[in-house]
Amino acid sequence: MTDPTLDLGPQARIIARLAEGVTDAQLADGTPCPRYAVRHLLGHLAGLSVAFRDAGRKDLGVTTDTSPDTALPDLRPGWREDLPAVLDELAEAWRDPRAWTGMTRAGGVDLPGEVAGAVVADELVVHGWDLARATGQDYAPDPAALEAAHTFLLAAAAEPGRDGGEGIFGPVVPVPSDAPLLDRTVGLSGRDPEWTPKA
Repeated sequence: MTDPTLDLGPQARIIARLAEGVTDAQLADGTPCPRYAVRHLLGHLAGLSVAFRDAGRKDLGVTTDTSPDTALPDLRPGWREDLPAVLDELAEAWRDPRAWTGMTRAGGVDLPGEVAGAVVADELVVHGWDLARATGQDYAPDPAALEAAHTFLLAAAAEPGRDGGEGIFGPVVPVPSDAPLLDRTVGLSGRDPEWTPKA
C-alpha cells in the first residue's frame, strides 16, 4: 500500500496554489466532476482536508463520520484563507507515522490508516487535476503523491463491479499504456484526460 513516509505537504501546497489562482468569475464554471461547479470542487477539497486531517490525527467524530454524499459541498466565507490553512494541517497530521497505523475513519467508513493515506493522496492528485483543468491552470502534481494515487487507483480498478461504474469511481477510461502517468491515473479515476471546459 502507500509508503508511510509519503509527505502530503508538496501536493497540498500545489492545491493551495491552484485555489489561489481561481477567480471569482470561475466559481460557477463546470469541472470534470459532473455534479460539481468549481465552487463545489473547492468546497469538497476543504471538507475532505478537514476529514482526513482528523482521520490522520485519529480525532474521530462529526468531521470523519459524515459521508461526502450527504450534501453538495460549497464554499464558506473566508475560504481563500481557510483552505490553505487546513491543507497545511492535513499534511502535518500525516507526517506523524501513527497516522498510517491502526484503524481510522473518513467519510463514515472505517479503514486502516495506510489505506486512508492512499485515499487522501488520490483525492489531492485527482482533484488537483480537476481544478487545474476547469480553471485553465498548468498542473504538475507531486511525483510521490502521483505514484501513490496511481497505485491506489490501479488496485481499485480491479475491484468487482467497477466496469459498471459502481462505487465511488466511474468506469475506467482507456488510456494508452505509454501515456504520461498523470493521464493514466486520471483515466483510472473514471475521467477523460482530454476533458476541456465547455465553451
